Amino acid sequence: MKRLTIFSLTCLFSVGAVFAQQGVTQCGVPTGQPKFPLLTYQELPDPTAPSDKEWAAVTSTQVSWGTTDTRYAKHQLPQLKKQQTVSLKGWRGERVNAQAVVWTGVELKDLNFSFGDFKDKKGNVLPKDAFTGGFVRYVMTDELNKDGRGACGHRKSIDYDSLLVADPIDTNLKTMALPAHTVQPVWVQCWIPQSATPGTYQGELLINDGSRLLQRLNLEITVSSRELPQPSEWAYHLDLWQSPYAVARYYQVPLWSQEHFDAMRPLMKMLADAGQKIITATLTHKPWNGQTEDYFDTMVTWMKRADGTWAFDYTIFDRWVEFMMSVGIDKQINCYSMVPWELSFQYYDQATNSLQFVKTAPGDAAYEEMWGAMLASFSKHLKEKGWFDICAIAMDERPMEVMQKTLKVIRKADPDFKVSLAGNYHEEIEPDLYDYCIVIGQNFPEEVRLRRVAENKRTNYYTCCTEAHPNTFTFSDPAEAAWMS
Repeated sequence: MKRLTIFSLTCLFSVGAVFAQQGVTQCGVPTGQPKFPLLTYQELPDPTAPSDKEWAAVTSTQVSWGTTDTRYAKHQLPQLKKQQTVSLKGWRGERVNAQAVVWTGVELKDLNFSFGDFKDKKGNVLPKDAFTGGFVRYVMTDELNKDGRGACGHRKSIDYDSLLVADPIDTNLKTMALPAHTVQPVWVQCWIPQSATPGTYQGELLINDGSRLLQRLNLEITVSSRELPQPSEWAYHLDLWQSPYAVARYYQVPLWSQEHFDAMRPLMKMLADAGQKIITATLTHKPWNGQTEDYFDTMVTWMKRADGTWAFDYTIFDRWVEFMMSVGIDKQINCYSMVPWELSFQYYDQATNSLQFVKTAPGDAAYEEMWGAMLASFSKHLKEKGWFDICAIAMDERPMEVMQKTLKVIRKADPDFKVSLAGNYHEEIEPDLYDYCIVIGQNFPEEVRLRRVAENKRTNYYTCCTEAHPNTFTFSDPAEAAWMS
């Protein structure tokens, strides 16, 4: 699973429940704050100090609209032409964004912002709750491999430059102190209501230090008569893997408790609002061999009875799927993985009352016996729940020969199972794959893609750590993500 998760590649620290133990970065540097801060957090020191010479001419606070395609450095003067008005256009139901930039030669003790009223010439109004904003915060990142060809492989942090970059949009923080010689971006978004009256609306973003107005920035939004449907109805097929295990660790709550689901709900609702279509589910323990900070566990309990037969419990799987559907993600369930990165399968052995592992691979008799029983049971359960038609047995970056052997086991258990693969393109197995996701740099034959469209199959692409550009590393240009979308 080399699929990319957006995070700082060297010294990540995160946001979560207040904890007595002091936090440290992934490099082991103390952060000077709780391990899992909940509402706000302190940013790491910038390795690049501000230049007194560069900042000498800035004796007051400056405010301007910037561009959403730039990550503005924290201690470097922003390279932009000052702009007090920005004009945006969008359909009803569309989200439009802008980025303001504050840079100051003097300390600000209480930087905050607010929105004015947005009206058109006829008196129609965009409601206050259509607007959201947040300070763009800074996290530590590093750089591509020395050959410039991605960021895979073992990387010693000492060999790479550290860089503080603007990345997370902090909507929890409502006010902040800003030292002299510092830059602070502000991200604003308008989710145009589907019921909005077409027209041009004018309003303001107010930048303040406490109650003192620093700058009025004019914002003009032209609303088209066209209408974008709700994200759940988009044809756009977004699949960002979810990790419920990371949420439980961060918020320090028991796995699958009500507190766990409560912590996940706003996060997964945000994902649904981005157009997410797929639920990430796991059928096995460590399907990617624990590659992530929080390894993925199985959502299905495997039990080998004393008589040698298999039994399976789907309680956690069902709760997870039902929860994700409740936030609006309900188009597909990808279940990982019949071919984990380490071919070792955990189960509860009733005879010895202990957890055991069996090492077996596609093509082995033990593999076919074990997975044949599981898939037959799983197929029956999915049909009882009404989920069979939206469920796919999913694999990630597995060799073609292994996939061919695995497909035989799946088809023997239930020929109607859908199968998903993220990996290299292989024409030999393409017809057997309902959801085929290839690396962005590879070629998918156009005639094959068109045939798959006619067959109502999914054909898409992904990025991982191998692609230098375009990508969504924390040091990638934001325009790269927009281009991929």
